[in-house]
Amino acid sequence: MQTALLENNGPTTHRMKYMQLVDHINRLVESDQLHIGDRLPSLKQLEKDLGMSKETLLKGLNHLLEKGIIESVYRKGYYVKKKSVDHTYRVFLLLDKMNVMRDRFYHTLFDELRDMADVDIYFHHHNFKVFENLIRENLHNYTHFVIATFLKEDPSEVLNLIPEQKRIIIDYNEPKLEGEYSCIFQDYEHDLFDGLSQLKDRLSRYKKLVLIAPHEATHARHVVDGFLRFCMEHGYRYAIEHEVEAGSFKKGNAYITFSRYDTDDVALIKLARGKGYKLGKDIGLISYNDTAVKEILEDGITVISTDFEAMGKAVSHAIINRETTVLRNPTRVIVRNSL
Repeated sequence: MQTALLENNGPTTHRMKYMQLVDHINRLVESDQLHIGDRLPSLKQLEKDLGMSKETLLKGLNHLLEKGIIESVYRKGYYVKKKSVDHTYRVFLLLDKMNVMRDRFYHTLFDELRDMADVDIYFHHHNFKVFENLIRENLHNYTHFVIATFLKEDPSEVLNLIPEQKRIIIDYNEPKLEGEYSCIFQDYEHDLFDGLSQLKDRLSRYKKLVLIAPHEATHARHVVDGFLRFCMEHGYRYAIEHEVEAGSFKKGNAYITFSRYDTDDVALIKLARGKGYKLGKDIGLISYNDTAVKEILEDGITVISTDFEAMGKAVSHAIINRETTVLRNPTRVIVRNSL
């Protein structure tokens, strides 16, 4: 594309100086003097045309990058990406995966920010290289970064590249992060301990509590800590297994699962059916995080479930109110026929 020529329409005194460049570029795009795909003039040319310092121009260009109006191409310059929008914020949302719970969080966030933000969603699928590349490539393109990690590798170095006021960590409270940033997290240890405490009377019907803790779960150690604390404080017999095993499946056990894809719930139900055991009487089952399927499966599965709608609202409020928020997300217990 050819570089479009800029016309200097004179400064606007009531605006911060770098916003004069923003207004100027927006006017040229709206008036079709600059088109999507056109390259902006060099910094040197902009300095000459607008009479601004390089530092002021870079502030204006960074603002346009955050809004998604222009994009930076390495060693080539800045290009027009889209026309200006009235939205105040541009949000980079990076999730580990999409599931029912993540979908609930996303739609709540989107609905809360609908009239004031663009929300672009990305997924890293627990791949650290994908996670790192997505963040590095977009560092200057967004006003806020909302990120769920759940990685085997330590992501703190990459996360610390994001300016603290733009950084919002969700779900898992990552250690080693610098600055004052927002975090809306699940406290897995305390949530499980509190949830089991609420179910203590029902659990007393069972001979043994068995936690199914998959090796690959990033937060497994916190769940295990909560489970052990509950069992020791209340004198329950217990076992911790990494997967459902037919050999150790026994009448009188109550199982607690937090498999990412609910595969452990299905395996336990199959074993119970095969032996003619009734869920909620011969075998107990508590699953982590609620779904519509758990509400009806086997006449209802008891759950300890974090409130992903509340998480979405807390993130949106932090963005809208420009506040730094550190908040333990609420978790509730829903008792159904499986216990």
